[in-house]
Amino acid sequence: MAHPHVTIHLPHWREMARHALVPLLESTVIPLLLFAVLLRTAGFDAGLWAALSWSGLAITARLVRRRALPAILLLSTAILVVRTVVGLWTGSALLYFLQPSAQNFLFAAALLVTLVGGGRPLLARLAEDFVAFPEALTSRPKVQQFFRRVSLLWAAVFVINGITTVTTLALSTVEEYLVVSTAGSWSVVAAGIAISLWWFRSSLAGEGVRLRLGPAAA
Repeated sequence: MAHPHVTIHLPHWREMARHALVPLLESTVIPLLLFAVLLRTAGFDAGLWAALSWSGLAITARLVRRRALPAILLLSTAILVVRTVVGLWTGSALLYFLQPSAQNFLFAAALLVTLVGGGRPLLARLAEDFVAFPEALTSRPKVQQFFRRVSLLWAAVFVINGITTVTTLALSTVEEYLVVSTAGSWSVVAAGIAISLWWFRSSLAGEGVRLRLGPAAA
């Protein structure tokens, strides 16, 4: 049965890029860079405090300005608090970096657990931190089904990341680990994003939905 063609307009690509870049910088890139710089210039403890302080400031700034708190920022800060406590308590860089490697497996499990209850998948909530999907799109059964299925893909991505980072940590120095694990993790994530986008467009095409960037013409 042929589906009627429906065109759904997404924000302009510049707006989408800005929407995605801000939480990524806040939650991941800046804390990692601060830790790496302070690790080399002021020591391990200074790197820990710099990364954690940035995350605390990012949350505080959003609360003061009454802006929404991205799920990825809250999740990454909670993880960073645990990592910092363990790092300061043990003084071990190995244990500090082992935690996010292990958390890859926990996050993969969390993605799978949210599929069991039949509610909204965790991946769908996280995706909204990076792309402002309109209600006309997210309410469609085909889109909801897509997020449930693609959660399996991302569970596999996090398992691969976990195995890769644990192996790198066991065989490399801290500095080598920061470079290799970051490049490797981002490569796997980039591949996951590419597959997800292709899958997303294929799912919508099967329902006669076309996406357009920018507002609809008057």
